[in-house]
Amino acid sequence: MAKFKIREKITGLLVFYFLIAMTAIGFTLYVSWQLEGGAAAINDAGKERMRTYRIAYLLTQHVQQPSPVLEADIRQEIVRFEKTLAELEHGNPQRPLFVPDDPMIQKQMQVLHDTWGQDMKPRIEQLLSPAAEVDRQQQLAAYRPANERFVDGVDGLVAMVESSNAQATTLLRSIQIALVVVALLGTILLDYIFSLLLVRPVQRLNQGLQSMGKADFSVRLPTTRNDELGELARGFNQMAEKLQDIYATLEQRVADKTRSVDLKNRELGALYEVAAFLNSSTAAEPLCDNVLDRMIALMGAMGGVVRLTDPKGEQLQIVAARGVSEMFLADETFLDIGACICGEVARDGVAVSSDFDAVRPSIMLHSCSKENIRAVAAVPIRSNKRVLGTLNLFFDAMRILPPTEVRLLESVGLHLGIAIENQRLVAREREMAVSEERNLLAQELHDSIAQSLAFLNIQVQLLHDDLSHKKVADAMQVLEQIREGVQESYDDVRELLVHFRTRLEHADLESAIASALRKFEAQTAIATEFERHGPTLDMQPEHVLQILHILQESLSNIRKHANASLIKVVLDTSGPCSLTVEDNGQGFETSKSAGDTHVGINIMRERANRFGGEFSITSATGEGTRVRLSWSPVTLSVEQPSAA
Repeated sequence: MAKFKIREKITGLLVFYFLIAMTAIGFTLYVSWQLEGGAAAINDAGKERMRTYRIAYLLTQHVQQPSPVLEADIRQEIVRFEKTLAELEHGNPQRPLFVPDDPMIQKQMQVLHDTWGQDMKPRIEQLLSPAAEVDRQQQLAAYRPANERFVDGVDGLVAMVESSNAQATTLLRSIQIALVVVALLGTILLDYIFSLLLVRPVQRLNQGLQSMGKADFSVRLPTTRNDELGELARGFNQMAEKLQDIYATLEQRVADKTRSVDLKNRELGALYEVAAFLNSSTAAEPLCDNVLDRMIALMGAMGGVVRLTDPKGEQLQIVAARGVSEMFLADETFLDIGACICGEVARDGVAVSSDFDAVRPSIMLHSCSKENIRAVAAVPIRSNKRVLGTLNLFFDAMRILPPTEVRLLESVGLHLGIAIENQRLVAREREMAVSEERNLLAQELHDSIAQSLAFLNIQVQLLHDDLSHKKVADAMQVLEQIREGVQESYDDVRELLVHFRTRLEHADLESAIASALRKFEAQTAIATEFERHGPTLDMQPEHVLQILHILQESLSNIRKHANASLIKVVLDTSGPCSLTVEDNGQGFETSKSAGDTHVGINIMRERANRFGGEFSITSATGEGTRVRLSWSPVTLSVEQPSAA
């Protein structure tokens, strides 16, 4: 006997029920379609009756007073009559329209067709014929009773179709009542079948679960069925057996899991503390000392060392050590990459946990045996897939760490490597910032102080020559030029000091510009105007400082070379940000050399490039100079390395 799954059983029942319903619905639709076609036939037959009377009426008028218009109307009515009669005879599925397929109705339809073709239409044609003009009254009198008989035939057809429709309506109602009965019986049957297939087995399963909820793990379900519920019952019985076994050893399992969870919590706590400590700005050596102490305490090791690679990547140097003697440190302060277990870990980047009984004879143990070290764990300290060193733990007993503890040490090594690399990057960034500022300072010194000193050197030589030849007047003139040069150098030095001592308490560009203009106006007596448009920007202080340095350099060039009486500064933050500095000085030809200002212009352009800005300068002789700095607010929202 075939075994069916629950899904197959339910699907089969639903398909069977669906087929019965679809058959009944289809038959109902067919009967309703028949009713609709019969109703259309009744309607068109009624039209034929009215059209017959209209033809008789028009013929009467035509006989009394012949007219081409009346004849045309009669012939048009004849065409319509014959078209409708043809539809009644052959049917029209598109409307739908058709006469019921009943022998009596079909016979009556044939009688009407023959009567029209053989009697009625010839009479009409004879009445319309000009040759029969004398006998029209007699023909019309004979036509009227024939017309009445034909109309009675049409009425008989209508009555037959109505009777057929009444029978179809009765059948349709019977079918609908049968559908209601089938739906009711089907619902009761499906309810019983579903109860037998699903509800009762689920109730037994629920009772078994309630018994298990009361710690009665001896409950079992019958497994006689081969469907899904039978498989569920067998699975329930297996679960009950396992729960019965687990419950018997529950206390031992809880104790084991508690110890495991405590160990995991301790490892996670240590990892969290290490990660939090490594995020501080402590130098590399204290970082290594702290991490080593924590790992020794966590793993129960007797000691350990942290080794970092040298810049050439050829040797490992101990930077942190615990639990080892001075002799050990003296022997292994420097270790070649690839030598011993630690060197292999640094070379291959693969963590190792081993006792000395499992170590290959080819590996040199160096001073480990002298320290009574019986086992060692070594993990790489890496950053960006590059090994920076190793973290080594020493044990005085045979011990190989489980994979979970090795992975924990590897995670610590990764965090430590990232922290060390970050410290190195910070140091390099500071060196680069200092180097760039020194380069800018050297350029500005060369552009101002160095050239002034060179000029003074020449003037001193001229003064010496004038004094040697006792040209007092020339010497006094040269001396005055020397004094002016010294004063200018002094002003340049003061300006440089102010320039490189500039600091910001907050990133308020508007306040910084206003303060710089006030100081410049007080020192030089050159009038300044400041306009601003748009909202206040939230900018990083180093970016504000770069913009302020560009402004100060522009003001310095105006003081030295422009011979201006008015400076206008415009800050626009309404869209793409810009800072414009204009003066009414003498200007210069930008196509030619700018003299000693070319270095200052280059410096301003370099400062603009540092934060993604664009620098431009336009000028013409006698028309002043216009310096423009533009940048995007989005650009300044991204963290850039500071070089100020």
